[in-house]
Amino acid sequence: MKIIRTLPSMTAWSERLRREGVTIGFVPTMGALHDGHRSLIRAARLQCDALVVSIFVNPTQFSPTEDLAKYPRPIAKDRSLCRAEGVDVCFEPTAQAMYPEGFQTVIIVPAITKLWEGASRPHHFGGVAVVVTKLFGMVRPHVALFGQKDYQQAAAVKQLVKDLNLGVAIQVRPTVRERDGLAMSSRNVYLSANERRIAPLLSQALQIGKRMIADGIRDVAAIERAMQQTLKREPTIQVEYLSVCDPDSLEPLPVITTRAVILVAVRIGSIRLIDNMLVKISS
Repeated sequence: MKIIRTLPSMTAWSERLRREGVTIGFVPTMGALHDGHRSLIRAARLQCDALVVSIFVNPTQFSPTEDLAKYPRPIAKDRSLCRAEGVDVCFEPTAQAMYPEGFQTVIIVPAITKLWEGASRPHHFGGVAVVVTKLFGMVRPHVALFGQKDYQQAAAVKQLVKDLNLGVAIQVRPTVRERDGLAMSSRNVYLSANERRIAPLLSQALQIGKRMIADGIRDVAAIERAMQQTLKREPTIQVEYLSVCDPDSLEPLPVITTRAVILVAVRIGSIRLIDNMLVKISS
């Protein structure tokens, strides 16, 4: 496995392989890799000739009050996982190289990012849009894989690629969960033992919503109330948002007709967790 740190070296490697007709797969990450990332890497490995994983904690998607300095950076462990999964290149650019003095470009995907994570974290999606565009420009992948856990992020990336004609096929893979249902996340390591015990209520609430829809309930307000009641069983859980939405526009749905995505974000103590559930109504 090659470790590439400079931007020109990454671009040169990709251009050489593309000239040779090699299909390049890409999994962008911020490191602290877990089995959710592993599932993306394995899916990419099966369909691509060459595979790049980026490890870059992107400062522009953190607000001044968020945990950039504390974000886990176990680089040796991350490299080991990548080697074990047959990754060809681990791309590890520096923040200074990615955002040199005088950097000023802004990219906004306004409609999809105005609600939910965009409202809670106003700096977030602008930073995501810029870093993804830069990474695609250097890695030049044919296909890039993202996890469904960050549903709104994946939706924004798909819109970005479509609007800017970036020529990358975007795949969104199912959320990987712990045995008790908690969605795998790099932030889970911050949970105390008691908070970790409470955290699976998030996925339990989503399952309740999914079952209600499967049972024929179409009243969104009733579904959201039932989910809220599940989360309120633990007073330490503070719900930031919980909404049944159109899976494409992410606008709230008054009534469910064919498809929906349930989006939820909570705080357990000081730790913020997000999750979602896609629901399709069978005819």
